[in-house]
Amino acid sequence: MPQNQTDFAIGEDLYGVSVAELELRVGVLEDEISRIKTELAKKQVELSAADKLFAQKP
Repeated sequence: MPQNQTDFAIGEDLYGVSVAELELRVGVLEDEISRIKTELAKKQVELSAADKLFAQKP
């Protein structure tokens, strides 16, 4: 029975993990990194807008 694509933990021993499973994990992690970077970019834009809005005027 194949493992759920998120049925692994960061830092766990990889000795008994197959090449196919390792490739799957890399794909899952790359997708998650992309998702996180997208969210980070959104939040940076929001933070910049808030900083401009609340910046003290000279």
